Order: sequence, then structure tokens, then C-alpha cells
Amino acid sequence: MYVFFCSNQSYEKGTPFSNVLRNKFKELFILTQTILQSLTHGYGHCVACINGFEGNCLNLKPGTNGGYQAEFMKYEPANSGLVKIPGKPGDYTDDQLASLQTLSDVMATGYHAALNAEVKKGDTVAVIGDGAVGLAGVIGAKLLGAEKIILLSHHDDRAQLGKEFGATDIVSSRDDQAVKDVLALTKENAGADAFLECVGAESAIEQAGQIARPGAVIGRVGVPHAEPKSNQLFWKNVGLRGGIASVTKPDKEVLLQAVLDGKINPGKVFTKSFDLDHIQEAYEAMSNREAIKSLIIVNEK
Repeated sequence: MYVFFCSNQSYEKGTPFSNVLRNKFKELFILTQTILQSLTHGYGHCVACINGFEGNCLNLKPGTNGGYQAEFMKYEPANSGLVKIPGKPGDYTDDQLASLQTLSDVMATGYHAALNAEVKKGDTVAVIGDGAVGLAGVIGAKLLGAEKIILLSHHDDRAQLGKEFGATDIVSSRDDQAVKDVLALTKENAGADAFLECVGAESAIEQAGQIARPGAVIGRVGVPHAEPKSNQLFWKNVGLRGGIASVTKPDKEVLLQAVLDGKINPGKVFTKSFDLDHIQEAYEAMSNREAIKSLIIVNEK
């Protein structure tokens, strides 16, 4: 969904869009800029937010900001949760707008996986999950300096896009053979320096434990179907961390500028687009693997 808003109305920072305020308020946020609303966001001043985990903000109000697909919405906290984008939607091409849209969710989530896996320059990184988040994880690993990126993928179109994003190797085999094939691509057959788990299945975590080298870290962002057993990770000194993605902080610090500079083009994960009246078809296209990610265009530029 495009979450870009342009208006001549004035809103106080931190207040819902639905409340139009008068000029008596000292600090006004004029919605004449293009803005991006993040999947996760916080008020910006608790321990979680300060440390970059605004998705776990300790001050969020229950039952608010659960997700939107609409022309207008009530939103808070505007001052900390919104990301300003230079100019207006009309200043950008459709491809650029699509890439900007990924910053509200999938691109930041893939990057979160890479950060949690502690990817660093020269690393060999394995990525399981060839959906939009896994493909964004490939981009994230490349941004952080990975030298070799191995994408486990069973779909030719997604594998090709993964290569375009920076994957150096594709492993299309499954189960035990996939483990052997990935290990064969690593130094001394010891395993990957970092592993991005972008599926959520217990089997994906178990496979990650087999592929990760001793001392590696698994960055998980796939919503878990069940909590995995961690004994094998213990005996290999493999770390497991991750969870709800941080979006606002990486957008502001890294990802927005990378898109604006043309350094990354994550919008290519949107392989079909729909208007709001056809939202059901959009979800069905993803469920039936007819689209990697469906783009919902709420309003034309």
C-alpha cells in the first residue's frame, strides 16, 4: 500500500491525522511533504526505542496502529513514527515509489534479519526464504558487506531476482541435500558466517542450525509457527536472535538514502499491482504464488 499523504492542513506533531488543529498550537507538522508510515514504530523515548527496537516500544497504546489499507487513517505517534521523503509522489517514477513503499515493511524486515545475524564485511551469508522479505534480506546482507550470499530458493523467478539483488549462489535442493550443497559453498565446509531465517517454520530454524558455522548467528524474522528446539544450537555455539522488525530507525539512517541514491531497488519484489477495490485478488495472487508481493495503489499520483 502506498502510504504517502499530501495535504494543506496542519497537524500537531504526535497527533492523529484526523485531528485538524488550529494555529494556536506552537509546533505544527505541515503535511505538504511525502511521508512514509512504518510497519513498526514507537514514541521514541523509551529504552526499547532508544536502542533501536521501536517495534517493542513500551509506550504503545493497546489496539492502535494494527495495519492499514485505506485512503485515510488515524495515526500516532506522528513525530517519531513517520519518515519524511523529499518532494512529492509526482517527483518519483513508479519504480522509485515502489522501492520507497518497501521501506514501510519488507525491506526493513530483511535488513533487520541481516543486522540481527551480525552480518559484516567479507561474510558468507545464507538466506532461507525467497519471498519478499528473504529477497530483501539478500539486499540487506549486501549493504552490510557480505562477500558471498547463498539464497535457498525453489522458484526460478525469485532466484533470478535474488541474483539481481546480490545473491552469488542459488541452492535449489531440499532437506539434507540442501544442507550439503550450502556447506560445500563455505570455507572448509564449516557453514555460513551468518544465516537469515525469513520463513518462520520450525524446520527452517533447524536447517539454519545445520548450515551455520560454529559461532555464527541466525537472524530470524519469520513469524514462528512454533518455538524451535535450541539444543543443537547450544552445542555449536550458534546464536539465535531476532523478532519484530525495527523499521523507522534503519529507514532514517540507511535505507531511505540507499533508495534515493539508486543503490538498491527493492521495489522489484512487487510483481503485480492492484487497486483497493481488488484487495482480495491481491492476497490471492500472493497465496497462489502468482506474485512475489502485491502492490496496492490507494491513490494515483
